[in-house]
Amino acid sequence: MSSLYESQKAMRQKRRAALQRGVVAILDVGTSKVVCMILQFDPSVQVDAASGMGAIANHGAFRVAGVAKTQSRGVRFGEINSMEESERAIRTAVQGAQKMAGIRVDHVIACFSGARPRSYGLVGKVDLDKGLVADQDIGRVLAACDVPDYGAGREAIHAMPVNFALDQTSGLSDPRGQIGHELAVDMHLLTIDSRSMQNLLICIKRCDLELAGVASSSYASGISALVEDEQELGAACVDIGGGSTAVSVFLRKHMIFADSVRMGGNHITSDISQGLQVPHAMAEKIKALHGGVVATGLDDREMIDTGGDTGDWEIDRRQVSRSELIGVMRPRVEEILEEVRAKLDGAGFNNLPSQRIVLTGGSSQIPGMEGLASRILGQNVRLGRPLRIHGLPQAATGPDFSACIGLSLYAAHPQDECWDFAMPAPCVGGRSFKRAAQWLRENW
Repeated sequence: MSSLYESQKAMRQKRRAALQRGVVAILDVGTSKVVCMILQFDPSVQVDAASGMGAIANHGAFRVAGVAKTQSRGVRFGEINSMEESERAIRTAVQGAQKMAGIRVDHVIACFSGARPRSYGLVGKVDLDKGLVADQDIGRVLAACDVPDYGAGREAIHAMPVNFALDQTSGLSDPRGQIGHELAVDMHLLTIDSRSMQNLLICIKRCDLELAGVASSSYASGISALVEDEQELGAACVDIGGGSTAVSVFLRKHMIFADSVRMGGNHITSDISQGLQVPHAMAEKIKALHGGVVATGLDDREMIDTGGDTGDWEIDRRQVSRSELIGVMRPRVEEILEEVRAKLDGAGFNNLPSQRIVLTGGSSQIPGMEGLASRILGQNVRLGRPLRIHGLPQAATGPDFSACIGLSLYAAHPQDECWDFAMPAPCVGGRSFKRAAQWLRENW
């Protein structure tokens, strides 16, 4: 993990340099769309760090100077599978945002879904030599965590200390300067498929940009769609995107679990296209205008023109009832939500003091989604919209922009991770490890 540790530190240095210059680009590479936002920072207006030890937080107030969205190409399940098409889509979005802002950017902070994320809960413990917690002790206890041998072809994208304990006192966010004999830490490690990460890096380099940071869309969506109390008491964020559904769990303002389901809104559209025998573009239009997952007695009488330009009058003038459309859409939505429930059960979500679930993402806006999710997930469910940030156009404030807006907040106030500290020896593949479910039960 030493090379990864150094590469992450190098990206942090690039981020510092970009933010000191006052401008950075935010890039969300999704299956259905690519969004680029250009942020301008005002270093004269300082904002207090919300939590954590503030190793690199507090970059001042920012505003959105430019934003552009384009249709994503070459991305499947949130992962790049066609380099040329993805490069063109990224270049188009970045150039559009630069033109709106009137600013050229060199550094970009990116997020993406998919990449088969896996969460690990790690525990580290060290004795204090002088009885007083110093900066080097934070690095020592992080290096003491038993990092799992998560296998070749994978790399860590997040390594967040989520809880410090000093002797018998737990729940500390910053133990430095306090007196004690033994320092312990709980750390959340998130790994992804390294090939997906490398493909994204190559595409960004081809666009003459430098990667100054990368985050999981699960994390980005959570910090934008969950309110402060939900992040503190325990909540899950479910971002239903185009090609995949990102799942994250937060507690005490830290992400403690993340995963993804390789299904999303595009699969619902494909079902409509096949079930109603209409082109994909028409299926997307029908889903947006007439879609739903809960049928009523009136839906049998609401007829939908399927349209068409085949030249066959009978086919082109065909109509279907809304109840038929719901009958096509509902099984896929139920399948997605069942997979989400399995992920949350595996994470030990039921052990949290609060079990609020927040739905966000473009497909969360399907009518009836909130009620169906409440029945399947068995929890208190609400629809979440991202936080408002200065300068953001009204068209970019919907749930489908949650990940991009969350990434903007992450850029301005990043949470401390293990590579922000001077560690005596970088973490290396270690001995036994605890999966997130067991870790939640034992440590929270």
